[in-house]
Order: sequence, then C-alpha cells, then structure tokens
Amino acid sequence: MSATAKEFAEVYRRFTAPLSKRVDCGSKCAPHNGGIPFCCDVDNAIPLVDKGEFQLLKSRTDMWTRLRPSTPSQRKEVKDLESSDSCAVKCKGVAHCERDNRSLACRAFPYFPYFDAEKNLVGLAHYWGFEGQCWVIHNPEVVDKKFVKEMIDSHEYLFLKDPDWAETFAENSASMRRVYSRRNKKFLILHRDGNQYWVLPYSGGKMVLAKTADVDKLKKGYPDAPATT
Repeated sequence: MSATAKEFAEVYRRFTAPLSKRVDCGSKCAPHNGGIPFCCDVDNAIPLVDKGEFQLLKSRTDMWTRLRPSTPSQRKEVKDLESSDSCAVKCKGVAHCERDNRSLACRAFPYFPYFDAEKNLVGLAHYWGFEGQCWVIHNPEVVDKKFVKEMIDSHEYLFLKDPDWAETFAENSASMRRVYSRRNKKFLILHRDGNQYWVLPYSGGKMVLAKTADVDKLKKGYPDAPATT
C-alpha cells in the first residue's frame, strides 16, 4: 500500500535537517554546470515522487509540476514510470526553491537508505551515477550527523507505511555492491552509529571502519572548479 499525502507530511516533519550546516554544497558543484547545482538541474537529476507525495506538494505550493520530457533520456524515464506509483516532476528552479517544500528526493540527495546483505537498514550510500558531479560524494566529512539520523528515521517511518519503498532501496543497495565489485572498488557508508565504513568488494557486503586519511582520498575524484573570466 502506497503512503498517503498525510503520511508524507509526517516524513517531511521528521526530515528537515540540511545536509551540511558548514558548506553550501551547491556552490561547489554549480561552477561545473553553468551555475546550476547538478541536483537542481533536471537534465542531470530528475526528481521522482510517489503520487501521494505529489498530492501533498500540490496542496502546499505551486513550485512543482509534472515533468514534460524534452529529451530522449527524459522520455524514457517518464515512460518507465507509467506502471508505477511514482511520477517525474520539475520545480521552478534553484532561484525559487522553498526549503520546506522540497521533495523527499531533494532532501536526501545524493544519498539513499543503504541496506546490508541481510536487508538491515544500516546507513546511507550515495547514488554512484553522480560521482564526479556531486561535490559532497567526494567530501563526506561535511555531512552532519543530524542529517543522517533524520534521513534514516524518516525513511523507517515511510517503510512502515509502504514496504515497497524498503524493497526498492534494498535492491538498489544490492546493485551498488555488484557495481563496485565489478570495479574491484570499495564504497563508503555513512552508518547510523555515527561512523563511516567501507563496504568491501567481493565480500558479501562486509564493512570495515573507514580511516580519515583513506576517506580523504575521495577528494581526488572531484575536478577543480573551472576558471572564471
């Protein structure tokens, strides 16, 4: 059973913490994308909302509309959603953002709830398709622990109302383990216990505590800001 608009309102109430109070991460990636943060550009990241969530948003603001696809990739994304309970949406743009009326996808980006191989929700993992674009993925030390806690708490509430969401993220977590095993690379988890852990490739999802110096190497994967004239 899908979550209702009222239940999504409770999710929003539980999840208000910014990703970081120390850094405006949008200012870090925007220079690489014509001045627009990657997560606020539907040509790079299309927000997906459950129909119950979209009902809530429409009752609160005029900031959101259904996405009218204009590119082949957008048309494919929208077509793939035809038989689901989700829809692709578009906001008025970063200059008109209403913080209280951000979608759940916007609040969580670039992270998703990570389930281990036993399907326990243990923390947050990043959407790997945005590596090299999203500055935060390469600088995870800026993520506030309150953000991690509220994201997990709000999603656990949502999963109780709509178990299909939990299954979707469990499958996404398993996909990430397969992708990184093929790359023979480890990936980082922001654990609910407040620490950071590496998930090792070809290990069945084994996690080991991450050392600060090792995590700092992620910074090398992000390009320098382009020169301005």
